[in-house]
Amino acid sequence: MNFVKSRLSLMMFLQYAVWGIWLPVLATYLQSPVANGGLGFTSGQVGLIIGVAGSIGAVSAPFIAGQFADRYFSTEKFLAVLLVLGGTVKITLAFQESFTAWLLLATLYSVLYMPTLSLTNSMAFAHLEKSEKEFPRIRVWGTIGWIAASWLFPMIWLQSNLEFQILPPFFVGTEVPDATARLADTLKVSGFIALLYAGFCFLLPHTPPKKDSVEKLAFKKAFGLFSHRSFAVLVAASLPIAVIHQIYFMQTGPFFENQLGMLVTYIAPAMTVGQFAEIGFLAILGGLLLRLGFKWTITLGALAYFARYAIWGLISLQEASGPSVDAAGQFVWTTPLMIGVFSQILHGLCYACFFASAFMYVDRIADADIRNSAQTVFGIIILGVGPMIAGPTLGILGNVFGEAGVVTDFAGMWFTLATVALLTAALVVFAFKDETKPESS
Repeated sequence: MNFVKSRLSLMMFLQYAVWGIWLPVLATYLQSPVANGGLGFTSGQVGLIIGVAGSIGAVSAPFIAGQFADRYFSTEKFLAVLLVLGGTVKITLAFQESFTAWLLLATLYSVLYMPTLSLTNSMAFAHLEKSEKEFPRIRVWGTIGWIAASWLFPMIWLQSNLEFQILPPFFVGTEVPDATARLADTLKVSGFIALLYAGFCFLLPHTPPKKDSVEKLAFKKAFGLFSHRSFAVLVAASLPIAVIHQIYFMQTGPFFENQLGMLVTYIAPAMTVGQFAEIGFLAILGGLLLRLGFKWTITLGALAYFARYAIWGLISLQEASGPSVDAAGQFVWTTPLMIGVFSQILHGLCYACFFASAFMYVDRIADADIRNSAQTVFGIIILGVGPMIAGPTLGILGNVFGEAGVVTDFAGMWFTLATVALLTAALVVFAFKDETKPESS
């Protein structure tokens, strides 16, 4: 069993390394002016590429991954096929410059990659005896993979003359002149990691389809989960949280760079403060669920979103600062920048308590023969409909709180998202009722 857990842990590491190397910096690359090495897209176009394109893959996931993995093919082999195809598309994206090409290829990539998130969750659940305790320990390796990818790339490729310092990002140096343009290379590395990961899939525990089920359309039975009031409320609460969660990845990079003065090189490592915190909170998530239950743990996650965005709104009230560097071009800290970066500790609470708990709840109320599809049906909301709404929402925020479609009034945007999170927490408190029983110790 320990060997199985080790393989599942490495699976999670690779799964999120593929994603974590490019997502934190993609908006910066897409939205930066062409003269600075970016592609010069508007906030609305960035929203379409990261939000709407990504959502199409999540919406199609139950009909692609859920159906095939639950009924026809072993999960690990189907996962390998998706990774090979997705990795090829991601490498191709690195050479594109037009918005149309980006939108089309990003959509195709999402169709191939998004189902793999749910497949890895369901595979882990299938091979764990006490998922409530064991899943967080497996999933935390995904966070470690995200951190490793986010740190190694900028250290190796975006700066020179590295030196150690006490504060994050710990290893700092001189940013290379074409750092923004080099962000495109994250796409190539992501594709290469995906190809290696595909080979590793054949060493994963065999997870065969459930061919003996009475209901041949797995996703149809999975949609029947809406008959559970708790599932319906969870979906209703997850939708707005998914929207504001996606906007975090769309605008944190530009916020750190344009409002707080962070160099492009340090955006991805700085954002991993949230992932470091995620490790800690995932480690104690099992204990939180046993003591608080799903309802109050999920509520705590929603309140963490409120707190983070409220803090960011407050520090955004000051005038935007220039690059935080000294006379020698070395990165230096400012108080607002430190507050902005370290308040991401709340991101760990956001993800662990809201999304990880929600995935576990879905697994608990779904029948064994539709767990792949149940995860992907829920994935429609947090990876599909939510991001689909997030794209146009960011376009609106860019017009209301920005200039030429690009967000400049970060305070107004963050306070708006904080309000959404607070209302969502209230929905969970007053409408969600846990329909499961705690697992035995």
